[in-house]
Amino acid sequence: MSDTFKAALWMSGAIFSFTSMAVAGRAVSLELDTFEIMMYRSFVGVIIVLCVARATGTHTQINRDRLGLHFIRNISHFAGQNLWFYSITVIPLAQVFALEFTSPLWAILLAPLILGERITPVGALAAIVGFAGILVVARPSPETFEIGQLTAALAAIGFALSALFTRRLTRTATITCILFYLTVMQAAFGLISAGIDGDIALPSAASVPWLVLIGCAGLLAHFCLTSALRLAPATVVMPIDFIRLPLIAVVGVLLYDEPIDIFVVLGALMIFGGNYLNIWTQTRRPKSA
Repeated sequence: MSDTFKAALWMSGAIFSFTSMAVAGRAVSLELDTFEIMMYRSFVGVIIVLCVARATGTHTQINRDRLGLHFIRNISHFAGQNLWFYSITVIPLAQVFALEFTSPLWAILLAPLILGERITPVGALAAIVGFAGILVVARPSPETFEIGQLTAALAAIGFALSALFTRRLTRTATITCILFYLTVMQAAFGLISAGIDGDIALPSAASVPWLVLIGCAGLLAHFCLTSALRLAPATVVMPIDFIRLPLIAVVGVLLYDEPIDIFVVLGALMIFGGNYLNIWTQTRRPKSA
């Protein structure tokens, strides 16, 4: 079995996980707000990470180094994930996923500030093409503007910041350590945010399986994506990941009667094109001696 085929299998797991999380998020949003969803999701995540770390013997890798960077990374992800959960409840799922794909473009623009990397001409072009795609997806005007479009775009910025700070953390921290603080800190953020009004809703028996699914799917999606990138280059993995968009569009039609918007499809293709152009160029850049 080739590495490319193995990567495709891992990506199928990631696609299924991301899609499952969107459906589960909508299901529990009827009785829980986004902070409560994140809190319960993180509780599930803490249990999973600790059990896996203990079973694999990697729990000894958890330390208190660079807690400040862990905090910044996780507050960025927490904000992005909350905005994402809100967005999937107010606008079509295909729109949310299309705007989520702008995250790598935001990473291009923010990398000079966080990682000290310069923006290449191709990176700038990719960002321009991608943002043109955003305009096609959202078609902003007083008549068509929806708050969910803004929150989905802001969620992508949160995910980009999280990815950049994660990249800094991976220079010194292990995956187990990063995932431990991801779940623990976000559980704390969720508890504080959900309880600030003095009223934390308890999930019903019907919502518990959905919350467990969200917790498992979130961790599994990122594990599958990371595993795929270890086996195949991003130029192979990213087109597979883009299958998420037509899949979620079909889910939206079948489960929620959401129409397929041709402008969302065209804009998403532009966003994908900008991302792919940058990745394709990066992988063909000659290595310095």
